[in-house]
Amino acid sequence: MKDNKWKKLFLVLLAINAIIIILLLIFISLPVEDEEYIANEVNEGNYVPFNIQANKEDLNRVINHYLEKEGLTGGAIDYKVLLNDEVDLYGSIPFFSQDLQMKLSFEPEALENGDVVLQQKSISVGQMNLPVSHVLKLVRDRYKLPEGVTIQPKEERIYVSLQQMKLKSDVKVKVDEFNLKQDDIRFTLLVPVK
Repeated sequence: MKDNKWKKLFLVLLAINAIIIILLLIFISLPVEDEEYIANEVNEGNYVPFNIQANKEDLNRVINHYLEKEGLTGGAIDYKVLLNDEVDLYGSIPFFSQDLQMKLSFEPEALENGDVVLQQKSISVGQMNLPVSHVLKLVRDRYKLPEGVTIQPKEERIYVSLQQMKLKSDVKVKVDEFNLKQDDIRFTLLVPVK
């Protein structure tokens, strides 16, 4: 009689574990919706352009200072951006009682309108092999991102609209060249005159 009781409890526990695993697999395989993005055009007649050339080291310092100053790092979820031969996003994601370390690498592309698209190149999250679209959705949903940054998980890319970012004195930025392998980073600073 006692063996039968343990057998039933074991089967109930096994069923609960199976249900949890099935639910996790269903959530992981659900399609992810992308946010639509429509690029804004800036009336350049109201701005004076200044052409600026930078290198990766200086731009790393500026990006991470901006993220820190705007309160976009620290707290429950911490991350930083590093420019090497590609754009690397390092961070940690709380997962049950642990923090999983992650690294996402992106290939940058400057667009004609001055914005930047970061196309996902590689990804690692702890020792797990997760679908890229789901990790990007998790980043989109969990991380506090700057205004003008749109994560599109289905497309496996991040759209960075520099013209939508709030900078002091309504200054706008347009990227002209963003070649990290040759350390050729050029952009135009648009300073308002009206």
